[in-house]
Parts: sequence; structure tokens; C-alpha cells
Amino acid sequence: MAKVLAVLSSGYKDDKNNYETGWWGEELFAPMQLLEEAGHQVDLASPLGGKPQIDQVSISEDYDPKGIYKELYESGKADHTVKLSDVNPVEYDVVLIVGGHGAMYDLAKNQDLHNIMNKIQDAGGIVAAECHGPAPLVFAKRPNGESFIAGKKVTGYPDEMEPEGLLDILPFSLEQEMRKISEYDQGDLEKTGHAVWADDQLVTSRDPFSSELMGQELVKALEKNRK
Repeated sequence: MAKVLAVLSSGYKDDKNNYETGWWGEELFAPMQLLEEAGHQVDLASPLGGKPQIDQVSISEDYDPKGIYKELYESGKADHTVKLSDVNPVEYDVVLIVGGHGAMYDLAKNQDLHNIMNKIQDAGGIVAAECHGPAPLVFAKRPNGESFIAGKKVTGYPDEMEPEGLLDILPFSLEQEMRKISEYDQGDLEKTGHAVWADDQLVTSRDPFSSELMGQELVKALEKNRK
């Protein structure tokens, strides 16, 4: 059994632009279900600890038509997170950074998360990030001073998929920041599900519709590592 730390945004509110966001339901629950079914343990953490703010859009009928993730959220499955500053990275084999626009605000430059990512990677573990979750990969520095994804093949949420007008108020464009330092690969936008392994220890996925694929990729990698 492996131990996976899923990291969620605590949430962000922009009163000026009447905008509120957080973590994305499917991006936690889809991989979590697959990992738990495979016998792995998934713990949750966030910058503030406690109950983190979900992006309500992610459990709306538009994005969750069957209400699967809404039901899981309302069951309290994500109500309790540990503060990132209280996490002991040596306990974990994988850190999974869950997307949602909230990651752009309180995860991207979070030094506690950067430290966890480095410790897990240096111990031979896996760093995984979904959708907007790769934001911390841009700003986290490895011991040699380079970005976590410098020169690596990665993916993340593309500008083309951002809701109209949202790029104007986001703190930065994830795609543009990733393109500056890495080999950004958005994949075929006509196809559902896109995940990229940069190497044996770093995997990124593009969008909410890649959440199940991320779970499958992590389950396969952990099975391979166990042999």
C-alpha cells in the first residue's frame, strides 16, 4: 500500500470581480476512488487546513450531470484536511496537486508545498498535478535553483479552454508560464483525457476530463514501483 497526499486549494474570493473559486471536485474524487480501490491510502492537505473551499461549478449539473462528485463532497469526504505546514513529507510516496483555479492563488507559490514536492521527489516518490495544479511546478525550485519543470514535457490547463474573460483577472496564464520554461504539450483538444509523464517521477494532466486518467496512471505507476 502506498500513501498519497492530495493537496487542495483552501479557496479564493475576489469581491471586486465577484469571483470565487477553489478546488475541483472531479480532480480529487476520480483519482481518489481509483487509488483507494487499488488499496492505497489518500490523505488530504491544504494551506489552511480544515474544510477547503470547493469550486461550486465543479459539482454543478453542467460538470457533474450524474451528481457523483456532489454526493461525495456532501458526504464529508473532503471536509478535513491537514495544514500543509504540518505535513511530514517522508510519510508519502506521491503528492497529487488537485486543480481548480484556486491552485493559481494559494498553491502556486506556497513554500510548504514546494518543500513537500522536493522531499517526495528526492526520496524517489511521484509528483503529480492536474489541470491548474501544475501552477506550483512553475514556481517551485529544485536544489539546483531551476524550476521543477525546466525543460520537461508537461501539460496543464490551456488558455484556449479558459472561460471567457477569466484570463483577465487570473494572477497569470498557466499555459504561458509553463511555455516559458518547459516543453508544454496540450495534446489534442478534440480528445478526452490527456496526461504526460515527464519522467518516472513527474506526471501532469490537462483538464477535469483527464481526472480518471490521472488516477489510472498513478495506480499503474505504483503497481510497477512495487514489483
